[in-house]
Amino acid sequence: MGEDARPPGRTLSRRELFTLFGALMLAMLLASLDQTIVGTALPTIVGDLQGMSDYTWVVTAYLIATTASTPLYGKMSDLYGRRPIILLAITVFLLASALAGLAQNMLQLVLFRGLQGLGAGGLMTLAFTIVSDVLPPRERGKYQGLFGGVFAISSVAGPVLGGWLAEVDWRWIFYINLPTGLAALIAVDLVLRRHHIPTRRHKIDYLGAACLVPAVVCLLLGTTWGGQTYAWTSGVIIGLFTAAAILGVLFLYVETRAEEPILPLRMFRHGTFGLAAAIALVFGVAMFSGIVYIPLFFQMVRGYSPTHSGLLMLPMMGGMLVTSISSGFIISRIGRYKWFLVAGSVVITAGLTLFTQLHLDTPLWVSGGYMLVLGSGMGMFMQPLVLAMQNIVSIDDLGAGTSTNNFARSLGGAIGTAVLGAVMNNRLDHELREHLPGAVAQLDPERTQGFDDADLSNVIESPTVVQHLPEPVKEVVQLAFTDGLDMVFAVAAAIASLSIVMTLFLPNLELRGAPPDGSHDDPAAKADEIRSETSP
Repeated sequence: MGEDARPPGRTLSRRELFTLFGALMLAMLLASLDQTIVGTALPTIVGDLQGMSDYTWVVTAYLIATTASTPLYGKMSDLYGRRPIILLAITVFLLASALAGLAQNMLQLVLFRGLQGLGAGGLMTLAFTIVSDVLPPRERGKYQGLFGGVFAISSVAGPVLGGWLAEVDWRWIFYINLPTGLAALIAVDLVLRRHHIPTRRHKIDYLGAACLVPAVVCLLLGTTWGGQTYAWTSGVIIGLFTAAAILGVLFLYVETRAEEPILPLRMFRHGTFGLAAAIALVFGVAMFSGIVYIPLFFQMVRGYSPTHSGLLMLPMMGGMLVTSISSGFIISRIGRYKWFLVAGSVVITAGLTLFTQLHLDTPLWVSGGYMLVLGSGMGMFMQPLVLAMQNIVSIDDLGAGTSTNNFARSLGGAIGTAVLGAVMNNRLDHELREHLPGAVAQLDPERTQGFDDADLSNVIESPTVVQHLPEPVKEVVQLAFTDGLDMVFAVAAAIASLSIVMTLFLPNLELRGAPPDGSHDDPAAKADEIRSETSP
């Protein structure tokens, strides 16, 4: 047994559980806050660094690194113990945050955001995994609902805080992680020293990692560059997708031979696990389309400041907070999760469909209602999906199983952000090239300077630039963004609708663990019971 070994029968009191969860939620706050705090500030950041064409890369680089590293963290924590791996993740995240705050150009910012993603890949995965170490599935719902509440709270605070800091100095969006991260580092270290998790003899799957990471990177680079930097039929894009496919096949082959595979394929023998992973991937597209593109509408189309646009997103985050916590407690009582996933997927699809109706003159109370619908669906969907996947795997695969959910969701988010970014840019480019010359022709000759040959980069540089454009040009830009965003949300809704069909095929399994009358009060003993039930 390693340093995280725990004596058999060791139980955690209620106070110890809340102390442990408090430390884990602080760690999770880092990753979830950094996903949302950047969104409202992005138009300002890319305007300052002069890189509007690279708008999605600030998000995509983060997601690529998170996606590629998530399964590695899950498996390493199964082998080496939770404490050293989560401390490593926090440390990497803090270093990257400091560097991102110092970035002097878009290339540096994108690279440091990628490094941030390497740290963030372990934070959410390991937080959920450690919860699963100390509680049986039946009891996890109410606690993981609280973790979902942390994500919702960060989603509320993130856009507002990010918007305010963007108006002060956007670099503090990254510097603000440092005090919170240091507190999380100390808290997690102290708590996990007292509450050890068992480990076993290990052998790292280096060959599997060498296939998985470049496969994911090639896939996401091809998706991101395709249709924008390079044509879809170009040798670069075809080469990236070919490399991703070959490396993916090699990875699966290696995993069938590895003594300690990163992604134990035995988990997929249960069809429900593979279906749940596919659902997580689809959900990732829906989640990140809301986080990334709604602030763009409020700032570029409606002309609101970053702070104001963050405040306008409160209905979405409030809906997420309420349904995440309430669904967790209800699931713990009834012991089943399927219909929360079905209902959540319906509501998410409806919310994204409503967003296609956003226009320049849409009343704020209407857009707020749309966001409330989307947030409510996301809240009732996120935690039950984690429970579904954890409920299937054995104790030995909890880390890998939980990380598979996060991997699939991040992969969906990365692919979705790239695809939707391509949709947005292509539509925006088309609308501007078609209508901008006519708008420029309406200007007095002395005001046409800077719009020669309908210079597109001139008119979409930042929200501030858009708001100070001559009225005919400004109207064309606003309508072009509206049209592009309508297309983005229509595509996202179509993708999200797949989750409705997929969740209907999930079996209505009962969560393992203590009945709702609380007759089993010993989480560790219950975990031992699950271990005996799920061992081969």
